[in-house]
Amino acid sequence: MQSKKEAKARIKINNLLTQSDWLLDDIDDIKANVILESGVDIKSIGDDFENISKGFIDYLLLDDKNFPLCVLEAKRESIHPLSAKEQARDYAKGQNCRFIILSNGISHYLWDIKISTPVQITEFPTQESLIHRQDYNPNIQDLASEKIVPEYLGQAKTLRYYQVEAIKAIQNSAQKENNRFLLEMATGTGKTTTAAAICKLFLKTGNATRILFLVDRIELEDQAIKAFKEIFKHDYFIDSYKNGNWNKQHIVVSTIQSLLAGNRYRDEFKPIDF
Repeated sequence: MQSKKEAKARIKINNLLTQSDWLLDDIDDIKANVILESGVDIKSIGDDFENISKGFIDYLLLDDKNFPLCVLEAKRESIHPLSAKEQARDYAKGQNCRFIILSNGISHYLWDIKISTPVQITEFPTQESLIHRQDYNPNIQDLASEKIVPEYLGQAKTLRYYQVEAIKAIQNSAQKENNRFLLEMATGTGKTTTAAAICKLFLKTGNATRILFLVDRIELEDQAIKAFKEIFKHDYFIDSYKNGNWNKQHIVVSTIQSLLAGNRYRDEFKPIDF
C-alpha cells in the first residue's frame, strides 16, 4: 500500500512537470531539463522513489543554459510538503537555486527563498516564468523612499493631496513588511488615477515586473486602459488580457469574468506571471 502511495505522488508530480513544459527525457536533439539528485535516472527508479535517499528525492530543474534553476522536493501523499522546507532550502543553496517547489502530488508550494515564504500553487511554473522571475529583485527601501508628489504622474495627471497620502500609506505599510494593501475610495475621488500612480511606484522601483489590474465590468476595463495609456504614454505597455498578448505588457487589464470563464486563469497563467 505504501509503495502505491509513493508511486501515485511521483506520477502526479511527473505529470505536473510535463504539463508545465518541463522535459523529463531527451526528445530528439532537445536535452531534458529535469534531473534527479546525484544524477539518478528517472526511468531507473521505478515506483518506490522515496527510498532512494533518506526517504526523499530532489528533482533539479534547469534553466535554458542547463544551470540549476529550481529544486523540487517530492514527498509521499501522506506527508505535508512544507515539512521538507529546511532540507530543501539547504539543497537549493548548495545548488545556487533561488526557487523551490515543495509537493506531495496533491498540495504544492512555490518558494522564492530570496524574497518570500512558500506560497501555495495549483500548478508548477514553467522554465520561462522562473527565468523571468529571476529579474525580479524587489527592494522595499526603494519603494518606501520613492518621492511621491502631486506631479508624480507628470503632465498627464496631478495627484490630489489625499491621493498622495494614500500612496504614502502603502509605502509605510510596505516598510513594515506587509505585502497586501487595501484602499477604500468613494466614487469620484480618482481611484483609477491613484491606481496608476501605485502601478508606477511598483514598476519604477522594481517591486513589480508585470501588473494585473482587475475590474468587474467591460466599461471599466475600457476606461482603465484608456486612462493608463494617456498617463503613461510610451513609458509602460498596457493592453487588455482578451487581446491575447498579455505577456508582453507591463500592465494587463481584465474583467474578473474573463479570467473565471472556464477557469481560464488556471490554463493560461503560471504562478509567477504577475
